[in-house]
Amino acid sequence: MKSWKRNIRIGDLADNQKLEARCKKCGHVHYLTRAIVCTSPEREFLYIDELERETVCRARGCHGGVRLSMVRLDELSGFIGGLA
Repeated sequence: MKSWKRNIRIGDLADNQKLEARCKKCGHVHYLTRAIVCTSPEREFLYIDELERETVCRARGCHGGVRLSMVRLDELSGFIGGLA
């Protein structure tokens, strides 16, 4: 069974889509965008889980592993309301 991280490539992300990188060691949070990750053309073929394995915390002196999650876009927020 594949997780969503194995189904989505960096190239599939929208230009304004952000990935939240939260450190497993210290809890520091930083955000990644497609432009930040794709420093070379072949990096857009990486799956999210591959990016998660190679990304480290940016906090000073930590360098722990991170957990990636997608930041929700406002235009994709769920329907709020009911049947009339």
